[in-house]
Amino acid sequence: MARIAALFDLDGVVLDTERQYDIIWGRIGKKYHPGTSDFAKLIKGMTLEKILTTHFPDAKARQEVERMLYDFEANEMKYKYIAGAHSYIMTLRNEGVQTAVVTSSNQDKMRDVRAHIADFDSLFDTIVTAELTARSKPEPDCFIKGAELLGRNTDECVVFEDSLNGIRAGRAAGMLTVGLSTTFGRERVAAIADIVIDDFVGVAPERFFNIETINKE
Repeated sequence: MARIAALFDLDGVVLDTERQYDIIWGRIGKKYHPGTSDFAKLIKGMTLEKILTTHFPDAKARQEVERMLYDFEANEMKYKYIAGAHSYIMTLRNEGVQTAVVTSSNQDKMRDVRAHIADFDSLFDTIVTAELTARSKPEPDCFIKGAELLGRNTDECVVFEDSLNGIRAGRAAGMLTVGLSTTFGRERVAAIADIVIDDFVGVAPERFFNIETINKE
């Protein structure tokens, strides 16, 4: 078994956006779920559809939540990379490792990402969004779909995740799951991830991937 494909969650892993989502989901939680403490953390890793159907049964409320979220993503959010992420992904690609984004975000969100980062798609062989799978994290469907689109077995893939639901999904998919401490902190992530890193600064490709095997192909 050789690990030769990398599956990256988007927010809090590739892009430093999760703390910004805490702002908008904090606003939404305060308005619609004032009795729920830390609503922003509660919904981490879920698709928007899952969040809406689970926590907003009223149709008018769902429409308002979507409007608030999309306005924030388009007009307030800053799309910057997690420390070391861009150079790490480029290094992996130069070494022959396949790369994919596997996100709970939808295509509307990806349009905003592309509008702010023109070369974003060039970093990845494929991008899995919420529209491509029926079940949300912590179910493993999205990571299994990512492996399928790359033409790889699950044991050939490494997952990079920050959310607890995402880490559980990666583990359920049977993939080595690296947890980033960017959102929930090292202690909580370490309890369920295979390995914990703070960011990608100084992380060598050989730490998680079989580079020699790739170079022999």
